[in-house]
Amino acid sequence: MVGGFLNCGSPTKVIDELIKNKTGGLTLIANDTATPELDKGKLVVNKLVKKAIVTHIGTNPETGRQLNAGEIEVELVPMGTLVERIRSAGAGLGGFLTPTGIGTLVEDGKQVLEIEGKKYLLEKPLKADFALIYGTKADKFGNVFLEGTTRNFNTVMATAATTFIFQADEICDEPLNPNEITIPGIFVDYIVA
Repeated sequence: MVGGFLNCGSPTKVIDELIKNKTGGLTLIANDTATPELDKGKLVVNKLVKKAIVTHIGTNPETGRQLNAGEIEVELVPMGTLVERIRSAGAGLGGFLTPTGIGTLVEDGKQVLEIEGKKYLLEKPLKADFALIYGTKADKFGNVFLEGTTRNFNTVMATAATTFIFQADEICDEPLNPNEITIPGIFVDYIVA
């Protein structure tokens, strides 16, 4: 999982290390595939992503080109559904029901349940081996502060991965004020500055 909404809240240093080390065969779980020259988009351009589970690819023509050429698999997921699938994994739930996607391609291959006369899709939780997240600062206990819109997908992704790598602008010697903590240190495995 790679946090961020386009370039807002994306861990660019960590992504650049993946590219430098040619870490390929990745399944990317993210909001988007950015643009060819930015963060997650560079993973696609460098052909390190084998599958992308995202809400859209329209800002990165290379993703579309690779999809049409059979070089990458793309699973498009409605944005609210993607976030809730991730949140469900972090909460240890078996999934959730949503009417979003009924009667569309989103429904294909999914269990449909009817409750009180209304149809719902059973959406299963989505977890990952790694969550790569950017934020403003962390303290030596691993507590994290994400400012403003950098929170986007990052807060739920932190709970739904086996290993959480946090890219911080600043690492504080003093503990963060409890009112600042966006993600508690219990979720954080590594901090990169």
